[in-house]
Amino acid sequence: MEKRVSKENYYLDIAETVAERSTCLRRRYGAIIVKNDTIVATGYNGAPRGRKNCSDLGRCIREELAIPRGERYELCRSIHAEANAIIAAPREQMLDATLYISCTSPTGELVPGTCCCAMCKRQVINAGIRSVVVRDTKTDFRVITVEDWVNNDDSLEGKFGY
Repeated sequence: MEKRVSKENYYLDIAETVAERSTCLRRRYGAIIVKNDTIVATGYNGAPRGRKNCSDLGRCIREELAIPRGERYELCRSIHAEANAIIAAPREQMLDATLYISCTSPTGELVPGTCCCAMCKRQVINAGIRSVVVRDTKTDFRVITVEDWVNNDDSLEGKFGY
């Protein structure tokens, strides 16, 4: 009898598939919000509706300016996957929900060690999401308790690391 995939990896597989819709030339993120074993919303990183995507333009301004990861997001054309999922979900369905995130390179390889940026962390906190599950490998993941982000407020110390 074949072993079933864990529930976390089931949802992370879906988030990874959602990431395939990403239009970012640097990283493809997919996010899904799940509450009571029901998918509430999905999101991937891409330009706002009606605007041209970096993949359509064939260029990334942050890449051209050699801006390191985690810096100068105001120059990015994209809305992050987490934010797009939050925008698409009703608030009452996000309270105590879980956010699943997967990140791949433009060629499809998983990118380990990723997490929400400082802005997305604030949105996740405000949405009332309880935990974030981030994929590192096809079977390994991290579970982050959002309350830890509230109690360990890195914005007070000027830290912006992931």
